[in-house]
Amino acid sequence: MTAPWLVPAFLLLIGYLLGSIPFGLLLTKATGAGDLRKIGSGNIGATNVLRTGRKGLAAATLLFDLAKGAAAVLIGDWMIGGGGAMAGAMAFIGHCYPVWLRFAGGKGVATMMGVVTALYWPAGIVFALVWLGTLFGTRWSSVGGMSAAVSAPIAMAVMGRFDIVPVTLALALIVLWRHRANIARLAKGAEPKVGASRG
Repeated sequence: MTAPWLVPAFLLLIGYLLGSIPFGLLLTKATGAGDLRKIGSGNIGATNVLRTGRKGLAAATLLFDLAKGAAAVLIGDWMIGGGGAMAGAMAFIGHCYPVWLRFAGGKGVATMMGVVTALYWPAGIVFALVWLGTLFGTRWSSVGGMSAAVSAPIAMAVMGRFDIVPVTLALALIVLWRHRANIARLAKGAEPKVGASRG
């Protein structure tokens, strides 16, 4: 007889491992763009990949990071009824704190968008619009990402998906925490805009 906790535990592990795949780092190394951790901010996300001058790689990183969040949700829902939010959250945690990189991962915005979109696509559209609108309006990648993350639980609440508000709120808070250095630079007026060499 299978222990009742075994399947949920396996699901959490799958979500974490899927999310912990550092696509930005793998893509830049595979294409000879160098070690992403030694470029720009040292972050493994799409914004830092863009600093290599490889726009195609940055776009691919964004899509792969988004896809792994969405895939975790879909796998979770397939394995357990309502397991999507749990698996998606673990994929997000895996991206931000991957064991392979000594828990020094990305800031989670793209992966969170994948999770949000797979959980409830209308909120995913709001996420994308806020992200892009704020990014192009301010040219601060950090502001765009944080604004999009905060919009997710608000959108879920406005759209009546109160069941998903807690998990999206938790992810948004982690995104803000991961951006704490950016917030400090914004407060000092020292945060570089998109196109700068460092940030």
